[in-house]
Amino acid sequence: MTLYPKLITEALEKVIYPGTKKNIIESEMLADTPSINGNKVRITLIFPRETDPFLKSTVKAAEAQIHYSVGKDVEVHITTEFRNAPRPEVGKLLPEVRNIIAVSSGKGGVGKSTVSANLAIALARLGYKVGLLDTDIFGPSMPKMFGVEDERPYGIRKDGRQLIEPIEKYGVKLLSIGFFVSPDTATLWRGGMATAALKQLIADADWGELDYFILDTPPGTSDIHLTLMQTLAITGAVIVSTPQNVALADARKGIDMYRNDKVNIPILGLVENMAWFTPAELPENKYYIFGKDGGKNLARELDCPLLAQIPIVQSICENGDNGTPAAAQVDTATGRAFLSLAQSVVTVVNRRNKEQAPTKIVNVKNE
Repeated sequence: MTLYPKLITEALEKVIYPGTKKNIIESEMLADTPSINGNKVRITLIFPRETDPFLKSTVKAAEAQIHYSVGKDVEVHITTEFRNAPRPEVGKLLPEVRNIIAVSSGKGGVGKSTVSANLAIALARLGYKVGLLDTDIFGPSMPKMFGVEDERPYGIRKDGRQLIEPIEKYGVKLLSIGFFVSPDTATLWRGGMATAALKQLIADADWGELDYFILDTPPGTSDIHLTLMQTLAITGAVIVSTPQNVALADARKGIDMYRNDKVNIPILGLVENMAWFTPAELPENKYYIFGKDGGKNLARELDCPLLAQIPIVQSICENGDNGTPAAAQVDTATGRAFLSLAQSVVTVVNRRNKEQAPTKIVNVKNE
């Protein structure tokens, strides 16, 4: 007897799936056209979830019906797949994440990503469970900074959903759009595509239990920032600036974005990056090549804590390029500086959580 797909589908039309009280074909449970090789038949049935109570009985019924309708000598192989459970709605994402921190800057070139990477690693060194999301869709840098450019996250099934497993290094769970695009090709996406990709990295990843979830945000104020505020209840923001006046002016804009009446995300503090230059051969010397104490003065003016002053040391840049961030180096001046920053962040977050109500997800409507 010659087998062909219609014989198999006609047999499956006689198998009722109790979950819908319709047959398998009407219930759209047949994944694709039956595969036939001689007297061997392979089909894939799609069930709503792995714990479906009718799974085993339906598979047995399908196999029995094919044998009855088509022939006892037919070898039937049935595999199963499962529809993804729906993505949790906004407000119920990341239920095991305790604190979400946005690291932000008013302009590019101030070392925000360097601060984000080293803060995450330093928090992990202090014993906390840490995740880091590179939200700069158009200019991702974290894969290079962590030395994992060639890594590719893989998918896992969990609670009926297909999730992305973050890359882990230095005790930090890490995801970036840089893992999924060519590092040598510009990312030419419209705003909607970028925000959709960002939401997927947040909602469709297995972040698990985290004490701190660090968001390395793009420079300036953009759709990406708004998407983050409308998707996550951000515990607070850390603002990064250099001491020079043009950077401080942009830092004010960044602070104003979070303090806006429609946003109301607390400013945890300010990090003055490139506070001074210290030559490796003269570790006690300080050269204020971008100005002195600009970040400290701005923090005082805007009534927010100065969390750290990070010096320029050649090794910071070299370590970032080599995928060995400064905070991973235990016995260096910069390593200690970032560890001190992490301790300051823990202190201000604990104070913020004790004295202020949890942040609400921002609801911004076009007026």
